[in-house]
Order: sequence, then structure tokens, then C-alpha cells
Amino acid sequence: MLSTILKNHSYINGDWTDAATGKRFSVINPATGEQLAELPDCHEQEFDHAINSAHSAFPDWAGRTAKERADVLKRWYALVQENKQAIAELMTRESGKTLDDSLAEVAYGSGFIEWFAEEARRVYGDVIPAHRASTKIIVTREPVGVCAVITPWNFPLAMITRKCAAALAAGCTVVVKPTAATPLTALALAELGERAGIPSGVFNVVTTTDSKLAGKMLTEDARIRKVTFTGSTGVGKVLMQQSASTVKNISLELGGNAPFIVFEDADLEAAVAGAMASKYRNSGQTCICANRFLVHSSVVERFAARLAEETAKLRVGNGLEEGVRQGPLIDEHAVAKVDELVQDAIDKGATLLTGGARSSAGPCFYQPTVLKDVRPDMHVISEEIFGPVAPIMQFDTEAEAIELANDTPFGLAAYFYSRDVGRVWRVAQGLEYGMIGINEGAISTEVAPFGGVKESGIGREGSKYGIEEYTEMKYLCMGGLA
Repeated sequence: MLSTILKNHSYINGDWTDAATGKRFSVINPATGEQLAELPDCHEQEFDHAINSAHSAFPDWAGRTAKERADVLKRWYALVQENKQAIAELMTRESGKTLDDSLAEVAYGSGFIEWFAEEARRVYGDVIPAHRASTKIIVTREPVGVCAVITPWNFPLAMITRKCAAALAAGCTVVVKPTAATPLTALALAELGERAGIPSGVFNVVTTTDSKLAGKMLTEDARIRKVTFTGSTGVGKVLMQQSASTVKNISLELGGNAPFIVFEDADLEAAVAGAMASKYRNSGQTCICANRFLVHSSVVERFAARLAEETAKLRVGNGLEEGVRQGPLIDEHAVAKVDELVQDAIDKGATLLTGGARSSAGPCFYQPTVLKDVRPDMHVISEEIFGPVAPIMQFDTEAEAIELANDTPFGLAAYFYSRDVGRVWRVAQGLEYGMIGINEGAISTEVAPFGGVKESGIGREGSKYGIEEYTEMKYLCMGGLA
């Protein structure tokens, strides 16, 4: 039941706590304007308490066997699965995404808990052939320490589990600062973690509206040894600068500007299906959503017409209503930004095929939109849209497509469709991105490394590589053995 996981306090050192100031803030359903809860608006005292609790809990948690930590994570995973419907409903209410999208996120996000429960027992070291006969060289991996976890609103469960499950599996303790827009899912995870047996102080969730204060405290406190953040590149750069004062280990998953390339030999129906899956997931509010559609001039008219046809079928509304495929954007500011990008493109000569305006469903809704005849000088091409807008521009050669795709400071995800095997390898090698979907529009999975290059971030999450981000390598030289 929803009531059993809906919490209205922060979770620090195993206790449900209020802010010392008594200040609270409201969590609002963007689809209806309904107030879902009031939460503590925490300040320095609560963050210091959480950091100290995680610091104190670290030696015991790190000292447990990998199997002991894995067993706790397995129980956590099982509880998330048992409560998946309630979690999904809560997530839809606070984020606006459709119930189907929320259920998919619970499956995806809980998959990280299961995956890293298994990986906990596979953090291996090495024995290196020594430089002298009297020595042995051993390399071990140890947990990095207390980790600050700062997460965004668009995936309120998966962005936490992708980081925290890996950290806990490695033997780290965590202080989670969820966004003020969607903190309820994080607190539900804390409730289920407590039931699973996560010890006091190991997993802390601190709610606040003061992101600048939280960022400063979490990056500058020497007790925290790692900062992991998902969000905008601008904020990531600030956190990176602040972390330099204590030379912290950092992982950053930042902004994107994903190209979606359709070559002349592509299966157009498959490309349209992949475009719909990539572009309109969570109403376009994901960092790996297709942001720019680059389509060969010989097929651009057919592709644009089919994409517009399918886009026009998307039903907009409250994510809890049956048949709704597009929920609201996170707030009215997000709607205003999307509308500004669309109007800029139209004013500069883009052709509107469908959508192009705010939706009558409510102040936080925007119509799914397709634009054609888009040019590189339009803001909808150079900026991350974070909304249900598909801008289409054309190209003539493979080299031009690669050049256009790479013409951005970002390098998170890219997609392309082609049935030419040689082209597949050439383009995959030429694209400057950390993740590439080839004839596939849905690429996220816990078993693969997630992350980007250039200004899209540092490090990888998920997969066998993800747990390494929460460990430090230690070299042991043992002498006097001969």
C-alpha cells in the first residue's frame, strides 16, 4: 500500500527526523497541483549529522564480508519488488511520468540492486609478477569511504539505486541528497532498506530545498571521500570545482545532446519505432533522449511524415490515467523553456509538422512536437531540450552526419540506423559518445556501463565497471620472502 512507504521526514542514522529549524517544504504533483507531502527543509545541522553518521558506520559496514552485504541488498531488492506497484504510483504522483514508465523504472532501478548484490562478491584484486625474487606484489580493492549521492528528479529511483547499490556493495556508506521535486521515492527506498536490514548510518537521505548549501557541505567535508552526481553540466562543473578542495573521488553523469541518425539504407519503420522509444520516454525528460534527428536527404520526407504521424497519436494527460502516453513536464518553468525553443525554431524557418504548443491538459503539459527543416543555428539543436520535441535536419553524406553529430561539447549517447555493416563500424568509431545505440532506441540496462565523454561526465555506472567507481586500489609490496 502507498501509505506504508510514504514518508514525511528525512532519514538519518536509522531515524526519521525533522529539520532543527522546523522549516518544511511541499512536494507537488505536477499533473494536478495536489500537495503530496511536506518534508523537512534541512540545513547544516542535519547534513553534518548525516555525514557523521555515515562516517561512524563505515568501519563496520566495510568490515563485513561481501556475502553479508550482498544478502542485505538481496533483501532490499525483494522488498522493492514486493512494493513495486506502490512505488510506481508514488513516483508517478511526484514526477508526473506515466504509470507504465514508473513501473519500467522500478524494474530497471531495482535491477541495479540485484546486479550489485551479485557483484559484491566479485570485487577482485591481482597478483603481479614481482621485480625481485624476494618480494610479492599484490593489488587489492577497498571501499572508497563515505559517498555523497546527489540525484535528479527525472529518475527518482534508478538514479539512486544505480549509485547506492554499487556503493553499498563495495562497502561504502552514503548520504543521499534527492532533488526537492521528487524526494518521496528516495524516502520509500530508505524505508524498504531499513526493513531489509541496512544498518543505521549506512544509508541516509536528507531532504532540502537549498541545493547550493547541500552541494557545498557534501563536497567540502573531508569525511566524505566521493561525490557522485547526475544532473546538468553546469552544476556538475561547480561540484567538481568544490570537490577539488579535498581532492575527492568524483563520478559525474551530466547533460547530453543525443543525435539520432537515419541513413538512406535504414529500415525506416524500425527507425521510427526506435525514435519514439528514445524521444518520448518520460515526455522527453531524460539525459539520453534523442535530441537531434539527422536524416539523409533521400528519406527525410518519409521519415518525418511517419514520425509526425506516430507522435500525433500520443495521448497527453495525468500519468495515472489509462492510455496516457505523455505526462506533464516537471514544472511550468520547464514548459516555458521547451516552448521558447520551439518558437525560436519556427521563427527561424522550421516547419511544424505536429504539436508546437502548450497542452490544454494543464499548465505543466506540452504537446508532443515534430519540427522539420531545422538548422544548426536554431537553439533546439544546440541546447538540451528536455521535453517532447523532435527537431529534424537533413544531411547528404556519411561524413557530414558524423561531423554534425559531433558538433557539440556533449558526448553521452548517440543513435543511428543503417543496414550497411561497414558503415555501422565506421560510424560507431567516428561518433564521440560514451554510449551508442545501433538500430536500437532503448539502450539502458544495469548490465552495461552508463556514462559519457567530453562535457557529459566522468566515470561509468552499472555493469561490472560500476562497482569499481566506489573502490580504491591499494598496492602491497611484501618483501623478505626469499
